Parts: sequence; C-alpha cells; structure tokens
Amino acid sequence: MAEPRVEVRRSSRRRRMVSAYREGDTVVVLLPARMTKGEEKHWVAEMLSRLQRSETRRKSPARTSDEALMARCAELSERYLDSLADPVSVRWVPPMRTRWASCTPTEGTIRVSERLRDVPPWVLDYVLVHELAHLLVPGHGKDFWEWVHRYPKTERAMGFLEGLSAAAGWGISED
Repeated sequence: MAEPRVEVRRSSRRRRMVSAYREGDTVVVLLPARMTKGEEKHWVAEMLSRLQRSETRRKSPARTSDEALMARCAELSERYLDSLADPVSVRWVPPMRTRWASCTPTEGTIRVSERLRDVPPWVLDYVLVHELAHLLVPGHGKDFWEWVHRYPKTERAMGFLEGLSAAAGWGISED
C-alpha cells in the first residue's frame, strides 16, 4: 500500500499536543512549532500508525466477503433477534439505485449494496438487523420496528445513512 501524502502544520500556539486527521487523500499532522526535525519525523510516523489502526478498527470485518457477512448476520440475529432470523443467503451486490439492502422473506435471501462496504460497522450492523427483521416481519409495521429498535444504534445509523445519501446525491431513503 502506498504511503499517504503528509502535510505537517506547525503552530506556535500549540504546546505539547500532536494530532492528525485525513483531509481528502492527505494526512495532516499538527505539531507544536518548537519541535525538532527528529521529533517531527517520530511524531509523523506515530500519527500515521495511530490513524491506520483507528481506521482499520472502524471497518467491519463483514465487508470482506459474503461468508463474513453471513457470519455477522448470525451474530446479530442471536444478539438482537433471539436467534429467530436465519437467512438462507446474504451477499454483497453492486450498488442499488434506491436502497441500501433488500430482503426476500419468502426465499430467505438478503442482498446488501456494496455502497455499505466502507461505512462504520455499527451502520452496517443496523442495515443487517433491519433486513434480518424482515425475515420475521415482512412489512414495516409496528411489530417490525419493535424488532429493529432492539439494535441500540438504530436512530443514529438511520441518521448516518440519510446524511450519506444526501451528501452523495444518491436519493436513497429509509423504506
């Protein structure tokens, strides 16, 4: 993997704290102005390492394959749906035009848009719980939402997806 472009910004107001963040394809490292070049080199490497660990931790392992997605569904069904939702198949599919995912309850199949591969794990988990709940209750009535709301980050994930869709101009909304 190629090293990211790094921009170091020094500040005379900054005394001890070092921080870093991504700005597009560049990693910006903020340092106190008084640091030496040797300290700068150390802290740039350290902050790149921390940023990489943080980003890796935020990505769901379920994004790697259909098998991993199916395994995650089993965990979520056990944790939030009393192990009652047991899909026949769960798979990643090319980006859908109007949905994040879909479920065919009569066949027990769930399809998840590849647009969700890089969302935070708690967002993907919400989408999976939503689709798993359709295996228990096909529509979007009160019973369905009672199952979905067992997942504690439901409202937060719905807001995330709404913002993502709006920002990207996809026009995807909740069912």
